[in-house]
Amino acid sequence: MPAVWQRHPRYFLLVALVLTATFFLLGPYQPPPSTDSYAAYIRDSTLPARIERAERVYQKTIADRKGLIQKYGPTSRDIAMFPSDKDPWPAYTVWSFFPPSFNCPHELERVGALGDGGKWACGLSRLEHKPDCIIYTFGMNYETSFEAEILERTRHCQVWGYDYRSSSFGSHIKSNYRSHFFSWGLANIDSHESHSLPKLYTLKTLLEMNKHDHIDVLKIDIEGWEFDTLTQIIQPYLLSGEPLPFGQLILELHTWDRKFNEILPWWEMLEQAGLRPFMNEVNLVYQNYNRGKDTDLAEYSFINIKGNNVFVSDPHDAGTDSDVI
Repeated sequence: MPAVWQRHPRYFLLVALVLTATFFLLGPYQPPPSTDSYAAYIRDSTLPARIERAERVYQKTIADRKGLIQKYGPTSRDIAMFPSDKDPWPAYTVWSFFPPSFNCPHELERVGALGDGGKWACGLSRLEHKPDCIIYTFGMNYETSFEAEILERTRHCQVWGYDYRSSSFGSHIKSNYRSHFFSWGLANIDSHESHSLPKLYTLKTLLEMNKHDHIDVLKIDIEGWEFDTLTQIIQPYLLSGEPLPFGQLILELHTWDRKFNEILPWWEMLEQAGLRPFMNEVNLVYQNYNRGKDTDLAEYSFINIKGNNVFVSDPHDAGTDSDVI
């Protein structure tokens, strides 16, 4: 005796259609992926996507800063660097206005000593095999654990050190053909005639002397002269529209005797040039030996998001093993 579906094929097809429609209507709805989907919003696996996301966060910080000035000002002239401990007690210090809210798009690590001398760096691995890696460091005062680790962990990095207070890198770097030291200072003017003491150089002059067109990491600790010096370095690039010649800036800020309405436009100049802070550290070692005084010193690490430096742009000539990043 033939089966029911053999005798009534149309009946079978109708039942199958009804069952299929029932499963479709009762089952969970799964729309096709689109650019508006949740997954699309969290796909930041590429370097440009990570930088774009970090920049959106940082732009919010800039807006929040304006709100904080309005709250406690209402202008920058009204903001105290370190408010007095009396009513009305405003809950901020100068460092509250400049948080390092830009996310490093690579690994973030402390390089060098854990105490004084070590610095926070972003994406050091991208320099490990870079064939034209250049490091400039100013004002080490014999504390060179950061520079020593750079030399140890990279194959090609050349470290150029300058400090008119010192006669060498110090005990961390005994002898290395990739290290170059000069007892000169970084300044906003050139003053290095035979009778000049100390001998001072602008960054532009040093780059020309060394025949360098870029610096991967620029580290500066020049005891308060960073404000005038960086202004002299950055302003020509803002006028020309060219990107700054360095990929990262590691800087100690000394705010002695400065007012907030001096700091703010200077900081905004850094931002305009493409520098974004990804880490800071108030110098508590200094504070420990100056108890009862303001926390005037802070370390900041910046990444330059303009141009095509190695921290924001993947190299295209990775054909040999020496170029692998």
